[in-house]
Amino acid sequence: MNDWNNRTKLVHGGTRRSQYGEVSESIFLTQGFVYDTAEQAEARFVELGEDEFIYARYGNPTVRMFEERIAMLEGAEDAFATASGMAAVSAALISMLKAGDHVVSSKALFGSCLYILEEILTRYGVEVTFVEGTDIAAWKAAVRPDTKACFLESISNPTLEVIDLKAVSEVAHAVGALVVVDNVFATPVFQRSLELGADVIIYSATKHIDGQGRVLGGVVLGTKDFIRKTLEPYLKHTGGAMSPFTAWVLLKGMETLDLRCHAQADSALALAQALEGHAKVTKVLYPQLDSHPQNALAMRQMTKGGTVLSIEIDGGQEAAFAFLNALKIYTISNNLGDAKSIVTHPATTTHQRLSDAQKTELGISPGLVRISVGLEDVNDLIADAKAALASL
Repeated sequence: MNDWNNRTKLVHGGTRRSQYGEVSESIFLTQGFVYDTAEQAEARFVELGEDEFIYARYGNPTVRMFEERIAMLEGAEDAFATASGMAAVSAALISMLKAGDHVVSSKALFGSCLYILEEILTRYGVEVTFVEGTDIAAWKAAVRPDTKACFLESISNPTLEVIDLKAVSEVAHAVGALVVVDNVFATPVFQRSLELGADVIIYSATKHIDGQGRVLGGVVLGTKDFIRKTLEPYLKHTGGAMSPFTAWVLLKGMETLDLRCHAQADSALALAQALEGHAKVTKVLYPQLDSHPQNALAMRQMTKGGTVLSIEIDGGQEAAFAFLNALKIYTISNNLGDAKSIVTHPATTTHQRLSDAQKTELGISPGLVRISVGLEDVNDLIADAKAALASL
């Protein structure tokens, strides 16, 4: 099965059937499991067999199907599903760290990721050093013998900086640190992060994997040793498990993941090209554009530029709000990777907790608008965006 191509893995990977031979994966909507004897219960608590379960917080057949399918797609040894993307981020980091450890992180991060690194980890004695993610010399200068992890978004949210994952991995591994990557923007369809040197991959399954705005979910991928000996004990006892129903929805979403991501990325490129140079747009950020600062790197690491672009509207927040309010097709929300095209004003929503100085440093200007491109006809999307710009 590992020699299957992506679309086949996304439809068939991890499938297990009950005695009834159902076509669609079953939802095992149960919190617990029955034992034939007291001795069997004892034995299962001592050591689980390959296809045995105890309690839904520890594992569930439907959830396991999802974990096996995403692991097969990513090329990872194992995976553990969580209740949300942020549950995955926090669990991956907290489970591997202790007081006195050191972490180096890119400073260009989603606001909730920054909160975990700035507020949560430091509260318990973990030291965190932030660096400019695109500056490999800064990573080299920041790592130390006690550095346990290097954390980054492969493409930053919302300014779409692309980090040289292979170079950062070499720096981290030289001091024995693990590389932990939030790969949501690059997607498992367009980037093979493990092959570039990453050790732990994180996804908010709420985004592209679901793709239709229905459920919250997350997943952490890595070696079997990390997933089962480091991550699983933490999640088993702290309760960040994914529900069986969510796992089933995500399994259905994965069947069309490759098709959706390719269609959305093609439209994102066309939209970026159509808006670049517009009189009301001072900047278009999209990795596949030649004008992107890390375009060459992005095209080495990825097969396409992803489904998200950001534009800077001339006129600051007032103009950005007017642009959002004038759109007819796009939805104003704060998700991404959805079948519906979504526009977000990061400075006042997803990154509003940052200080003005932090926003300026990260390039999150008052006029910046993030656009997650959906499955609508790209000509309609271009026409709607241009009409909204013309109204300013």
